[in-house]
Amino acid sequence: MPNITEKQFKLLEKLCNASSVSGDEGEVRQIILEEVKPYADEVKVDALGSVLVTKKAATSNALRVMLDAHMDEVGFMLVAEDGEGIYRFELVGGLDVRQLVGKAVLVGKSKTPGVIGARPIHLTTADERQRKIPLDQLRIDIGPGGKAKLGDRAVFATRFKRVGPSIFAKAIDNRVGCAILVDLLKSAPSNIDLCLSFSVQEEIGLRGAKVAANYFKPDLAIAIDSTPANDLPHFADEENIFYNTKLGLGPALYTFDAGTLSDPRLVRFLAATGDSEKIPYQYRQPGGGGTDAGAIHRQQAGIPSVSVSVPGRYAHTSTLAMRVDDWKNTLALVTAALKRITPALLSEDRP
Repeated sequence: MPNITEKQFKLLEKLCNASSVSGDEGEVRQIILEEVKPYADEVKVDALGSVLVTKKAATSNALRVMLDAHMDEVGFMLVAEDGEGIYRFELVGGLDVRQLVGKAVLVGKSKTPGVIGARPIHLTTADERQRKIPLDQLRIDIGPGGKAKLGDRAVFATRFKRVGPSIFAKAIDNRVGCAILVDLLKSAPSNIDLCLSFSVQEEIGLRGAKVAANYFKPDLAIAIDSTPANDLPHFADEENIFYNTKLGLGPALYTFDAGTLSDPRLVRFLAATGDSEKIPYQYRQPGGGGTDAGAIHRQQAGIPSVSVSVPGRYAHTSTLAMRVDDWKNTLALVTAALKRITPALLSEDRP
């Protein structure tokens, strides 16, 4: 059973604290390149900026298995200047405008500190307080001495924290997936050609994974991501039956979401691996959302695909919450599955 060491915590902290909004993933990409080059047979940065890594099997004609995790995060782009260090901005990826007021941010490559500002509550009317503040009334304020330019990305200023069994950080979606892929490379099994895609632009349309799948031409693919855990104990004063996933129950296996019907052979195989190895797992409740599997499975002549995700609360906000054991068990499940996988899996009829 793989364990999570202090070195792995340090890597995840470094990844989560990095600024890499969709389309500007360079900081995370550099961290990934430094981690993977000593262990890979081939490393390529493609035209969109994804890091594509290959670790070849010990035998020829081995199964080609693609593992994907996206490097990008939701955030902001400066689009107009109002003077004195105050900027209008647009959202990059799915963010809830209601949650933005007062949040600290870091802007641009220099990580200039700023804040998302709006009028204070005691200067608003009762009617205004009943309405959501529209995006065009919000500004990022870095002060007159702040360093920024139009087109700069901005991220939440949240710093990585480990508290007992939990981790609190921005961008756990999907830096935890990137950390898992790095570990899978370092312990790559010899029975498969392991193809790793650290992809770009997932949060704005699954773009990098689509290109990566066409480059690798895999026999099957597994998207490793973070999935929302809408599992707070009480839901509208009733039992919460709309939880998607729950923290502490292990990796979440997708059966279907808004973009993918997971290959049932792969779902059954992962579940059987968890049962055999006594690794806890859960099924993500069917519903909306999606992962890079939504793009991967439609490439070439069709690629059998499935998603395995680490549950996390408060997705696409300034701070996500995750359990260390869910990270560990996701790594353990995928590690065991890769060692057990054979071409016979895909010879089964798909229902």
